[in-house]
Amino acid sequence: MNGKKVFFLLLFFGGVLFGDVNYRVTNTNITVSQGSNIDLQEKRQEYNYNRFRLYLDYSHEGYFGSVIGDGVNYFGDAYTDSNDFAYLKNSRSDTSFSTQTNFKDYGNGAMYAKFYRAYVGYEDAKNRAVAGLQNISMGVGRIWTPTNIFNPKNSYAIEPDEIYGVSALSYVRHLSDTSHVTLVASQNSEKKFKYRGGYKGYLGFADVGVNIVYSDKTKMFAYEIEGNLADTGIELRSEAGYIKSTLFNVLNQEYEVEFFQGIVGAEYGFVNGITLVFETIYSSKDFTYEETLLNLNSDILSNLLNSNFYSGVSIAYTFNLFLDASLLYIESFADKNSRFISPSLNYTLNDYNSFTLGAQIYNGKSESEFGAYKNSYFFKWSLSF
Repeated sequence: MNGKKVFFLLLFFGGVLFGDVNYRVTNTNITVSQGSNIDLQEKRQEYNYNRFRLYLDYSHEGYFGSVIGDGVNYFGDAYTDSNDFAYLKNSRSDTSFSTQTNFKDYGNGAMYAKFYRAYVGYEDAKNRAVAGLQNISMGVGRIWTPTNIFNPKNSYAIEPDEIYGVSALSYVRHLSDTSHVTLVASQNSEKKFKYRGGYKGYLGFADVGVNIVYSDKTKMFAYEIEGNLADTGIELRSEAGYIKSTLFNVLNQEYEVEFFQGIVGAEYGFVNGITLVFETIYSSKDFTYEETLLNLNSDILSNLLNSNFYSGVSIAYTFNLFLDASLLYIESFADKNSRFISPSLNYTLNDYNSFTLGAQIYNGKSESEFGAYKNSYFFKWSLSF
C-alpha cells in the first residue's frame, strides 16, 4: 500500500484519542485437503492456512472509522507449488490502491499482509457517509446475489463472506423510517469508476428496491424485493437484473453480452431450531469455463454462470448452545446435471474458541459442471480475544 495512505490512516487513528478506540484480535486456522480447481490432473493438495486479523474501531459522536488488517500464511508445498496457488498469488483486489504486500516465499510456505477493510465515515439520524476500503451491500439473496457486482457472495468457498473490499465513497440518505436512497462511486485498479444509485422502501407488503449500476464496461438495472408471506413466518425474496457488459474472447477482442439474471427464494425458521432456505437462480445466458477464465477481471465474473438454472437448499440446525450444523446443496441443471454439497459441523468451546469440521463434495458425470472437480475437506479453528 502507498506509504502516504498508511501514514494518514495512522495519523487519523492516533490523533483522535478523545474518541472511543476499541480493538479485537482473531486468528483463523484452516487445514485443507483439496483437489485442484484449475489443473484437474494435479495431485491432491494438503496445506494449512492461517489468518491473524486485527480490528481497530474508532467512534466519536457521529464520526467513526475502522481498520481491519490481516497477516496470512500458507504452509504446504503441495499447494504452494501448484497452479492454483500461482493464480492466487496474482489475484488482487480491484482497487485504486494496493491493499496487500507481495508474497514472501519460505521453505514449504508463503506469507503476506493485507488490509481487509479500512474506512472512515460520519452518521447521524438521516445520513451515513463512508469513504475507503469497504463492503458495498446489495441484494437479498442468501445463496446467490446476482445484482451485487461490487462484493458478490461466493457460496462455493470455505469462507463465503471473505470477499475483497472496494475503494469507494458511499452515501445513504434516510428519507423516512422505512425508505432510503443509496449512492456509490468506486474506483478500480485502472482508475476507472463504477457508480450505483439505488432506492429502497417499504410498500405496505414488502421491502422493494431498485438499483442502477454504471461503468465503462457494465450497465445494470435491477430490483430486489423481500417480505413475509402473510402471517406464516415464511420470508420470500427475489432480486434480478438486466445486465449489459463487455467481455474478451480468445483473441483478446471485446464483445458485448446482454442477459437477465435473477433469484427467487424463501426462508423459514422452525421452532425446533431448524432454519431452512430455498433459492433458485436463472440466467438467460450461460457461459463456458473458457469464457470465465478469459474474463477473471470482469465486473460480472460472479455472473458468468455455466448453466441457465440452479437450485439451492440450505439447512441449519442448532443442537444446543455449543453445537450446530449446516448443509448447503446446489444442483446445476446444465446439459448434464451435477451437484455441490457442503456439510459442516461447528462446536463452540467458549467465548474464545470454536471449531468447524466441513467438506465440499462435487457429484456428477466427469463432463458435467461439478462432476469434474475433486472433493475437499477442512478443519477450522477460530480463536478470538
